[in-house]
Amino acid sequence: MKPLEIVQKMMDGDAFSKWLGVEIVAIDRGSCTLSLTLNEEMVNGFNIAHGGISYSLADSALAFASNAYGQKCVSIETSISHTRPTQIGDTLTATCRELNRGKTVGVYEVTVLNQHNKTIALFKGTVFISNDVWA
Repeated sequence: MKPLEIVQKMMDGDAFSKWLGVEIVAIDRGSCTLSLTLNEEMVNGFNIAHGGISYSLADSALAFASNAYGQKCVSIETSISHTRPTQIGDTLTATCRELNRGKTVGVYEVTVLNQHNKTIALFKGTVFISNDVWA
């Protein structure tokens, strides 16, 4: 399967990413760019975006980038640093790039930017690469 076919298949069953309003901007083996626009349901008690929103966007970018090779991958470790707050109406773009991919483990980094190209979060993820393939 081609990377976009794999990711579309993943998105078809991904109710959470759909609920977030995630849009696929670009996809290739080992890389992915996604975006979403923040709405009023995504803010915390400080009226800024809940950290889980940028985390979830980055996590989806990791999943799509790592799975785009055709082998099924799942995260085994992730972390995020939030560097700047975001507000209702902001557009977030998460770009994932592969740092290393072996036979069973891959390491990726995701940069999340706002619409002003300011970094709002830095995410790192490690995935387990299974022998199962997307069909």
